[in-house]
Amino acid sequence: MKGTTMRRLSIALLFALPFGTATAETVEVRIEKYKFVPEEIKIKAGDTVVWKSYEKRGYHTVWFKERGLPESEPMFPDESWQMKFETQGEHPYVCGPHPEMTGRVIVE
Repeated sequence: MKGTTMRRLSIALLFALPFGTATAETVEVRIEKYKFVPEEIKIKAGDTVVWKSYEKRGYHTVWFKERGLPESEPMFPDESWQMKFETQGEHPYVCGPHPEMTGRVIVE
């Protein structure tokens, strides 16, 4: 009886495990020296990107202008902003006040 119960429990646990599901990750993009570091990142659908300012002064934003999305709230030193990506493809962005700062999120 004990062996049968253990076997049933093992089978039940096996089928309860999520097959083929990956856990979503959070990836950081640093804002430093008026650059997004790294400038280009590759993530999976469902992942979240956090932009964090490591500048000593001033502020930056993240703006997916080409997608028609609103600009992020200003990020002052040690502040951050995040966005979850569900759509595959390339998502270029700029810093609103400093358009020479560019980046790209590639969702695979």
